[in-house]
Parts: sequence; structure tokens; C-alpha cells
Amino acid sequence: MLLSLDWDAFSGTVPLVFDAPIWGTRDRERDRLEAWRDRAHRRDPRAEGWASLAADFPLYPGWEEVERYAGVPAAVTLTHADAWEWLQAHPGEDVLNVDSHHDLLSLSGDPGRVRPGNWAGLGLGAGLIRRYTCLYPDWHAELPVAEGFDLGRTRGEIELHLPPEVLERVTLQRMAHPGVGLPDPSGVNAVLLVQSPAWTSPAHDAAFLGLARALNAVPLTPPLDRSG
Repeated sequence: MLLSLDWDAFSGTVPLVFDAPIWGTRDRERDRLEAWRDRAHRRDPRAEGWASLAADFPLYPGWEEVERYAGVPAAVTLTHADAWEWLQAHPGEDVLNVDSHHDLLSLSGDPGRVRPGNWAGLGLGAGLIRRYTCLYPDWHAELPVAEGFDLGRTRGEIELHLPPEVLERVTLQRMAHPGVGLPDPSGVNAVLLVQSPAWTSPAHDAAFLGLARALNAVPLTPPLDRSG
């Protein structure tokens, strides 16, 4: 099994925060830093650093459990678009993706171009992934806008766009509690850590980078350090 972990499964938001990227964002350079500066300024123009983001954009528990994979070959990267390179190095395995998004399809742009939102669907179609499970974080249960809030609703949405031979190899799940559902390290052949900075608070970069160091993760595309 391959284990992919998107930091946005832990660096999240609370309900009714309408400028949160989980409501929808692009993945441009300004979305990765300037958009977060705008959010911080709107909350408190006088606050230093990212302190004003804390109430609306918490770091949810469960990410500490990922340290159990120390010793498993690991990579770290900026964006899930780089997962294609990772899949090509480990073709034909089952993939468990811990994420706030299913990453099975993108409804805009070229559907054949690998992007953060469609790498898993393209990997299934190309035979790089045998079976795919998206494991949503437990906090989605309190966030109606989140994909993991209503798994039936989300399944219905993807069924409109994916062929049956791909759908039959897709499972959507949600953690019952923080960290529940993470596999035993003995069954994991490789780990991919993904920062996704357009979706994750800069206040949590230090924890993410520390996790990458704990796993001795090799950079594909170096992640950002926006904590300063």
C-alpha cells in the first residue's frame, strides 16, 4: 500500500468561515501566501504574524500519528500534482489518501493534465493505482461544506463524471476520531507528504516541516516555509 497525506486533512477550518479555502480556491502563487496575509489582516490588522488565524483555522489533532511511519520510504512535496511522479515509482499498488479532497477529478481546465484535484482519478485510469481510498478527517463531520460531511452526496457527485471501471475501485471513508484508519506501518511501502499551501495555514508550516524531517522525507518539490 501507498500512503498519501495531504496537510489539509489536519490544517483545516471551523464551520461558517466563509473565506476559508475549503469553499473553493485556485492554486496560484498568490493563493499560497498573499491570500493568507489577506485573511490574517481582515481578522486583526494589528496582530503579528499569523496569530489572528488561530481561531478560524486550527491545526486538528491526529497528524502526530503520522510519525509512526518513520523508517518507511517517504517523500515530501508542495502539491499533489507531484503525486504522478510518486505513483510512477510505485505502480499498481493500492493507495490510501488522507485528504480533505478526493482528488479524483477537476471540472475546469484540461481533464487530461495532472493537477492536485485529479491525480488520483488519472492514476486509476492509467493503471498506476489498483484500488483507491480517500480517508477524510473526522472534523469534516461538523462542516457541511466539506466533502467528508456526507459521503453519499460526494459519491453521487463523482459518479456523474467517472467511468464505472474506475468507480468500482474507489472507496470514500471518514475518520471516526483523529488518526483512526491510518494503516499499520508494516503494510505501507511508501509515504507522500503534501503541503498544499493554498489550502493550509502558514501558522502550521513549522509542524508540517518538522513532520517531514521526522520521516526523513525526500523533497520532490520543496515545500514552503511561510512561518516567518
